[in-house]
Amino acid sequence: MAVSSLDDQLTKYLTDAHAIEVQALAQMRAAPGIAGDPEIASAFSAHLAETEEHERLVRERLQARGAAPASIKDLLGGLTGKGFVLFARSQPDTPGKLVTHAFSYEHMELGAYEVLGQLADRAADRTTADMARKILQQEQAMGQRLEALFERAAEASLGEGTQEELERALTAYLADAHAIEAQAIRLLERGPELAGSPSLADAYREHLAGAQAHQELIAARLQASGAGRSVLKDAALRLGALNWGMLFQAQPDAPAKLAVFAYAFEHLEIAAYELLARVARRAADPETGAEAQRIAGEERAAAERIRSLLGEALEGSLREQSLGPR
Repeated sequence: MAVSSLDDQLTKYLTDAHAIEVQALAQMRAAPGIAGDPEIASAFSAHLAETEEHERLVRERLQARGAAPASIKDLLGGLTGKGFVLFARSQPDTPGKLVTHAFSYEHMELGAYEVLGQLADRAADRTTADMARKILQQEQAMGQRLEALFERAAEASLGEGTQEELERALTAYLADAHAIEAQAIRLLERGPELAGSPSLADAYREHLAGAQAHQELIAARLQASGAGRSVLKDAALRLGALNWGMLFQAQPDAPAKLAVFAYAFEHLEIAAYELLARVARRAADPETGAEAQRIAGEERAAAERIRSLLGEALEGSLREQSLGPR
């Protein structure tokens, strides 16, 4: 969708938001049935009602602006949401995977609505700005509820495992962490050229160095446990990162989209390391647990830095489309 004004860009972001909500609905409707824990299931059930309201509010804002949801975006969003549910259900640690990815998705929504609200301010659309900030607050609250459930997610995933089973689970979580860092590295390598802002470019470069150090540390912990990294997982996630990089490069508003995605990806890493720390403690590996907790703290700091620069990312996107000051 080519845009020639702030109003056009705002409508485009509203269609993006609607597709995000369609994907969220697919996840929220299925999540309670595979949560593996009543409190986790209850959190998803409660957020389903909020998500239904979000979809309605965004659809109504589009209609008020003389537009409609983008059917192809919505179709892809719904299919992706169902695909995620199938992925989570296929994993031996379904509750952990479900909470980890939902935590990341809530923060993608949070970032998207923050950018949408800022753009609505620029376009003098107070109703859309107020809607975006109302939804943002609810997404943030859901993210906090999921964060409070990390302990229960670990318990539901591990059950009453033997020491041997716990050690195998720890190896699997370490391999997942190594693969996630592989994807982070590929994304961050492309980040500076697509950042649209010197501050964001610096943030991506600095976090790239951190991701490389994290991956080396995880490789050392895998080696210490007598296991090797998962080559297949790493290869699949590297390919995913490459495809995402190509997608962002093809977008006229790449800086904002990349920043929102990077913000969400940081929260995927936060949740993955929080779960890893808890699995390590149960497997009687305090060194891995302490390192995972430390890395989770570094990912939180990186996430907050990116969030603080979302406004600059939006400015970069508008400049690239000749919609902002040069």
